[in-house]
Amino acid sequence: MKKRLILMIIAILLISVSPFNTTQASAATPNELITYAKKFLGTPYKFGGTTPSGFDCSGYLRYVFNEFDISIPRTSVEQYSNGTAVSKSNLKEGDMVFFSNTYKPGISHAGIYIGDGDFISATSKGITIANLNTNPYWGPKYTGARRLSEVKNETTTVSKPALSVGQYYDVSSKYWAAKEIKDLSVAGIITGKGNGIFKPNDNVSRAEAATIIARALKLTPVKSSAFKDVPASHWAAGNINAVMKAGIVNGRSPGYFAPNENITRAEISKLLTKAFALSASTPSTSFTDIKGHWAENSINTIAAHNLANGHDDGSFKPNANAKRAEYTAFVHRAIANK
Repeated sequence: MKKRLILMIIAILLISVSPFNTTQASAATPNELITYAKKFLGTPYKFGGTTPSGFDCSGYLRYVFNEFDISIPRTSVEQYSNGTAVSKSNLKEGDMVFFSNTYKPGISHAGIYIGDGDFISATSKGITIANLNTNPYWGPKYTGARRLSEVKNETTTVSKPALSVGQYYDVSSKYWAAKEIKDLSVAGIITGKGNGIFKPNDNVSRAEAATIIARALKLTPVKSSAFKDVPASHWAAGNINAVMKAGIVNGRSPGYFAPNENITRAEISKLLTKAFALSASTPSTSFTDIKGHWAENSINTIAAHNLANGHDDGSFKPNANAKRAEYTAFVHRAIANK
């Protein structure tokens, strides 16, 4: 009897210390959360969707947070009651942001704040990034934000080697665009994302693209409001107005520039053709997917001037979003060819 009792006590102790039986809440850093959330950019919208085959807004948030064992309710209304309230001026990456009166009265949309006024969410256009301050649709509908205690800032600091101008921790010396990134950084034409990070595979916003061109051409910033969605307070307003005044760019729709939307490879082709006054030319090889495209001539022109190449399958992918590294390389080549 005594032996059986001892064995029972040992079994209980083993169960209580097992790492598979912990009830401690999981946690994620904002960077981990946002990096994972961005993996689903372009995923289609599906009402009631909760998987990568199709998301609705609250289903998307729940799926992302669940990856880090953080449990949140199913609907945006319920999610709005989670965590602690955060003022708009104190938003941090990883906060949940909410909007009202979209397809129904009250809280009806949710997203994840990713910094610089941007948030990522599942919209009718799929998983997209928009700005809650300047976007003409989302801005007026912003309602509030909630912060989850499980999303915590990184508390440990790892010592890293000092970097010289133009060097970044995430761009090795062997990276295909390392020289272009370094050259334009040293020239003050491009900048990193802070803390020695460049993020070469991130998309380029239209505001960033216009700013880089303005710096490359040494255009003087213009203090005006040429577009309804680019107020004078916007960080890139002066440069956007400058390239617009120079006849290099137009809005995506009458009166709107869409500064925070991603720029496409086709748009960049048109931008570079105008910015560097490239003469129309036909490349030695043709692309399989640009016939009849609105930017066909511009694409052929920059290819003929060796500013951009197509893909291994013979396509150009004109509607694909441009990455920071490839845009840097295009501009670097254009400057070199002047």
